[in-house]
Amino acid sequence: MVKKLGRFDVFSLVIGSIIGWGSFTLPGKQFLSKSGIINTTIGLATGGILVMLIQVAYHKMLEKNIEEGGEFSYAFNELGKLHGFIVGWSLSLCYLSMIPLNASAYVLLFRVIFGEKYNFGYLYSVAGYSVYISDILLISSIIIIFAYINIKGLRVSSKVQNVMSLCLVSIVFLLLIFVGLKSDMTIFRSNYIENYKFSLKEISSVIAIVPFLFVGFDVIPQVAKELKFKVHKATILALISIVCGVFIYAGLNLIAGFSFSPTEAAATNWAVADSVISKSGYIGFSFMLVALWAAVTGGINGFMIASSKLIASLSKKDIMDKKYSKKNKNDVYPYAIVFVSTVSLIAPWIGREVILYIVDMASVLAAVAYGYVSYISFKYANKKIEKILCFIAIIISISFILLLLLPISPAMLETPALIFLIIWLILGVIIYNKKKIVSE
Repeated sequence: MVKKLGRFDVFSLVIGSIIGWGSFTLPGKQFLSKSGIINTTIGLATGGILVMLIQVAYHKMLEKNIEEGGEFSYAFNELGKLHGFIVGWSLSLCYLSMIPLNASAYVLLFRVIFGEKYNFGYLYSVAGYSVYISDILLISSIIIIFAYINIKGLRVSSKVQNVMSLCLVSIVFLLLIFVGLKSDMTIFRSNYIENYKFSLKEISSVIAIVPFLFVGFDVIPQVAKELKFKVHKATILALISIVCGVFIYAGLNLIAGFSFSPTEAAATNWAVADSVISKSGYIGFSFMLVALWAAVTGGINGFMIASSKLIASLSKKDIMDKKYSKKNKNDVYPYAIVFVSTVSLIAPWIGREVILYIVDMASVLAAVAYGYVSYISFKYANKKIEKILCFIAIIISISFILLLLLPISPAMLETPALIFLIIWLILGVIIYNKKKIVSE
């Protein structure tokens, strides 16, 4: 296999997968109104550190297993088919849900630019979200375009990813400085600093969604065979990417906080955008749109790469049809990419709110994959410090799951997300047993 990915390619891939539409909407929808500035930043930083500890277990995995499929092939090879299926089934939804989620952000982007002129062909409403023909056409077109880019090969898609990630990081940094300089710090301190109270509940609500926010760091195992450099450098890049992810999430939250109190932020349609417009006009807003476009485009591209490689790995292990592991002349898996894209094309028809519920419960599934990797790495760790860190990673993974499922948790999943989780688990049991019967 030709090694295609350099250091910057990998950094861009991870950043693009970590930072998506949520980084621009969560400040107004959740962070400021529920946790403010300081507790949100503490939650993001704490969550980032916890994910970095889990990355120690992932480093051990990369030393021992560089097969495509990452966590899935690691669990399959070390623990057998059942555990491999559990990890693969969990990860597949995590990756697949991220593609239409980011693609649906183009709808919101077009509505901001064109207003009500954009909407046409109202069909129906799902969970209070109106579905239009215009939405379906736009989201489907975006998914199909990125399917084509990825079928053309990893070299092409990684170049797209590099441009997206560079735009994203640089623009968020510049906007943070500019909006901060233009803001009234007296009002900001009054809203978030002077009356600040440390709240474990507020911090926990941020930490609980970290598996969803930072799931992009685990795309490295999916492309491990195509790295031009050694594994330990990939781990360093993953750690740097997580730090950058914390900075971008916290920075965008700060941009919104410069202009709005917690109550005002919750009342705005889009707190980050409204803050940028109020402080820098539509020129600054144009730059922010470029950053947003880079974030969602990078997310679609990154998770399409990861999803197709995971599906191909499932195919190689006889869990899916063998055709999905066939490569084309560009050394990619066209059938797997088409499969991923076809599943993603269902999403525009069910509405963005349903997609968000699926993404919420995907945090649990991501934590399950983290736990498996941590457990297997703990078994094979030779050094005492590695044993300790991998054991801590196991505890962290379990804690993420408990935060999302325990009724006493401040971050427990909403009922629709829990229902989707149960449905996904039941569907997994049915498919595994059916496949087992056929193979026997």
